[in-house]
Amino acid sequence: MANSGVQLLGFGLSLIGIIGLIVGTILPQWKMSAYVGDSIITAVATYQGLWMSCAFQSTGQLQCKIYDSILQLD
Repeated sequence: MANSGVQLLGFGLSLIGIIGLIVGTILPQWKMSAYVGDSIITAVATYQGLWMSCAFQSTGQLQCKIYDSILQLD
């Protein structure tokens, strides 16, 4: 009985790990940086991930660019 409980616990933890792996791979927020100029109007936050880089401006605009080639990344 204890063996099946440990197996169910292991199965549940592996499912949580796979879901976390998929979410972490898809999200573009791997590297985040922000620039705030002299006023709030010039604030820009940049997000870089495995597949794209995004820039979010304080005016509400979000611009994303998908990488042309993964081999050219830093």
